[in-house]
Amino acid sequence: MTAGLMPAPPLLAVDDLHVDFSTRNGIVKAVRGVSLNVAEGETLGVVGESGSGKSVTAFAVTRLLEASGRITGGHIRFRGQDITRASSSQLRSLHGAAVSMIFQNPRAALNPIRTVGLQLADAINAHEQVSAGEGRRRALELLKSVLIRDPEQRLDAYPHELSGGMCQRVMIAMAIAGKPSLLIADEPTTGLDVTTQKTVMDLVARIITERGMSMILITHDLGLAARYCQRVMVMEQGKVVEEATPRTLFSQPAHPYTKRLVAASPTATSTIADLAPGEGVNPRATRAGDDTDSKPTPGTPPLLEVQNLVKRYDRGVVAVDDVSFQIAAGESLGLVGESGSGKSTISRLVCRLIDASEGQILFDGQSIGGQPARSFHASPVRKDIQIVFQDPTESLNPRYNAFECIAHPLRRLLAMKDGAALTARVRECATRTGLPLDLLERFPHQLSGGQKARVGIARAIACRPRLLILDEPTAALDVSVQAIILQLLDSLRRQDGLSLLFVSHDLNVVRMMCERIVVLRLGKIVEIGSNETIFRDASNPYTRELIDAVLNISDHRQG
Repeated sequence: MTAGLMPAPPLLAVDDLHVDFSTRNGIVKAVRGVSLNVAEGETLGVVGESGSGKSVTAFAVTRLLEASGRITGGHIRFRGQDITRASSSQLRSLHGAAVSMIFQNPRAALNPIRTVGLQLADAINAHEQVSAGEGRRRALELLKSVLIRDPEQRLDAYPHELSGGMCQRVMIAMAIAGKPSLLIADEPTTGLDVTTQKTVMDLVARIITERGMSMILITHDLGLAARYCQRVMVMEQGKVVEEATPRTLFSQPAHPYTKRLVAASPTATSTIADLAPGEGVNPRATRAGDDTDSKPTPGTPPLLEVQNLVKRYDRGVVAVDDVSFQIAAGESLGLVGESGSGKSTISRLVCRLIDASEGQILFDGQSIGGQPARSFHASPVRKDIQIVFQDPTESLNPRYNAFECIAHPLRRLLAMKDGAALTARVRECATRTGLPLDLLERFPHQLSGGQKARVGIARAIACRPRLLILDEPTAALDVSVQAIILQLLDSLRRQDGLSLLFVSHDLNVVRMMCERIVVLRLGKIVEIGSNETIFRDASNPYTRELIDAVLNISDHRQG
């Protein structure tokens, strides 16, 4: 550095930030002494699990805290100016033009009753008054800059008419409309499949590089932070516990919490056993007299056989197109593909929640596809096929406590009456899934995401099924909770000889959980084979694209 020249101040400097929330149960200290700097042109990753304070820190920086939250200490400086207690007029000039944000759920963040073009024009007019024609022209340019397909048509589309990936691109376009210096991306790829995730993040990285912007990337996905960030900061319970380059942080973590996160994150070679030990899971909490490590027996008839399955919806939309596969007793089969590939539709067809348009579904040699879905609950096979849904919050009855959620299928499918036997079965299922018995009286809104996932699994195994369908069971979970749930499912499978149909867009998870994999695209099977064949020698370019898009913590950003 030249003598006499001072180093350039950081674009953003946060010093000893404290944020409190007023709740019915008193004050919650959500952020406790956070300090961070972001230099011009730098990308800082902020990682940590739900409740660590990542998003609250971002909302404090942008002064978008909800009414119950307030900054109680510290300073936020942007280009040297203290904005901790800036006025409303000062904040209006700051938002969008200096600091902009990509929110976690783009569909919820967009206005459902205004077209994409009008919302983009609104973002432009917030900083510069332009005519309607000029606003539309600039909106079109923004859509082109985020590489959205058919941008002229998307201008007049409403958010509900767009896919999740397209909605995210619209959010990015709105975020850059004011030409900000700092972009804050709060879990920008949550819920997106692997190829869309990579496409969106590559797009964001290209835009901030071309425009000389800085970025704070908030994520619980360590692979995402490793690939796209120059520095990574780890938060736990409202505090910063560690900060380093991705290479240092993920290869030599120093703090115990960081070590747990790294250990729980799947890699290209990790196994279920490699993940951090699951707290509260007793892998040998088996039923009386049942302690087996079940594997498929070669040559035995398949437990499930799907033959030429087709599902058509109104207007000729074909969601599933001539799909055939088998699952042996004790086998785990993975269904992978992008959003819209037909994965979840197939899981609902097999579980008999919806009816097929064509094709056969055979369970243990018996045709079950002919009986209407609305009456299948009366079939004796219903108890043998159970499903764990993607979102436990949506799938659990909010008026049932955890005990009643688990007991419901026992009453409905096994006609078990209230009493000692039903209580014992519910408590057994809770114990086997690592759910503390004192939580059985709690309602879903009183449980964490991981606890709700355990209730969903306990409910699914209550009737002792032979086939368990898992529809993205860990998609919304933190990495350490995901590790626990995966170990739990693997343990239950070994103990009970369960067959699994594992539906996921996370190929790391599928590789660890499944012996064979079916790759779907636009409702059709493009490749099917063993785990080893698919990952080492995929024959279809689409399969290769999916595998190449998988992010791992070993993908350290250089520089």
